[in-house]
Amino acid sequence: MNTYANLLLWVVPIFYLMIIIEIAYGHYKQNQTYKLMDTIASLSSGSTNLLKDILGLTLIIISYPFLLTHLSFFEIESNFWVYLIAFICIDFSSYWNHRLNHKINIFWNQHVIHHSSEEFNLACALRQSISNFLGYGALFLIPAAIFGIPHSVIVVLLPLHLFGQFWYHTRHIGKLGILEYIFVTPSQHRVHHAINPIYIDKNLGGIFCVWDRWFGTFQEELDDEPPVYGVLKPVSTWNPILINFTHVWGLILDFFRTKSLKEKFLLWFMPTGYRPKDVIDKYPINKIDDVHNFNKYSPPHNYFTKSWVLFHWLCTNILVFFFLAKFSKFDANQSLIFCGIIFISIFSYSAVMDGYKWAYKLDLFRNLIGLFLLLIPSQFEFYNTNLFYLLSFGIIYFTVGTISSIILNLNLRSKYIKV
Repeated sequence: MNTYANLLLWVVPIFYLMIIIEIAYGHYKQNQTYKLMDTIASLSSGSTNLLKDILGLTLIIISYPFLLTHLSFFEIESNFWVYLIAFICIDFSSYWNHRLNHKINIFWNQHVIHHSSEEFNLACALRQSISNFLGYGALFLIPAAIFGIPHSVIVVLLPLHLFGQFWYHTRHIGKLGILEYIFVTPSQHRVHHAINPIYIDKNLGGIFCVWDRWFGTFQEELDDEPPVYGVLKPVSTWNPILINFTHVWGLILDFFRTKSLKEKFLLWFMPTGYRPKDVIDKYPINKIDDVHNFNKYSPPHNYFTKSWVLFHWLCTNILVFFFLAKFSKFDANQSLIFCGIIFISIFSYSAVMDGYKWAYKLDLFRNLIGLFLLLIPSQFEFYNTNLFYLLSFGIIYFTVGTISSIILNLNLRSKYIKV
């Protein structure tokens, strides 16, 4: 995990730089594809995902080393070919794992966050799940295990394969000629993120588009059918933590509402969007019927609210980068506490973004909790030079946040918040 944390310290700033370049280019071309609150929601989702991953909060059902031990029929020497075959196997597994997430009700919950934005830009690529608590992905790497691909090779290539899917989340790059027949391109991925009926559940490949062409899930972007982005059941929130569990919460409600014991079991494993017949009419869910005529989620905000949210997002990001830089200095309890503070912070300013009346009260609570946790002597050695600057910044930030939250709750809430 130390290696992964160090890798993220390099990769995430590069992603942010590319996003800034795309924003500048959109402004230059007068074709801006970013909205402030939507972008902050996307970037905040990326922060929750990387923290969840680095903490290792996943229950591994079956591991790749186990499959390698029991299924290996070949032994390929560590050279160019082993990396090429491994990369192809990873992409093949990515396609089928991705297809499973789109096709089965319960698995859609861990992927809906990636499609939840009603915009399409590089920031959307960072909308990744924190609800994938079960590690079963090794099952899709059985071909790699049969070929005897070493576990160390898989570990190296997996993050590279994931990072390689960042660049094509853009509306500024058109079709790329012959490359459209080999690789996943921005045009193809725009189709994947679209909710137009002809585009739903298409183009599921990660790096290579050949799997979609072979297995019948390929769809070209049509000139007369511009993609419309989002999900058919709008999440109607900018809170990345809530989005991660919106779909499964609906399944839980339907589980208790249906009177059929059979449906209580089946609804989890039926095609995505399936609901028991006896709850559809009684408990209707808002769904987009006309993809070319609906209102995007956009609560009203003034400049004060936008500036306030942007300030807290920037400070939270400083905490995230400090944490990554000093990750090896934290023990398990300290890591959980610090990441918990960051999660609460993201939930708090997201509530402001959604315009809830109680948002600033929650923020006051969040600042007080942050101060309390950072000042527990038994949890953090404050004067440890390895953590001094990190904890100093956190304490100053939450102290300023507490004071500002008290002022806002007492005097300014009715003036500045629009609900």
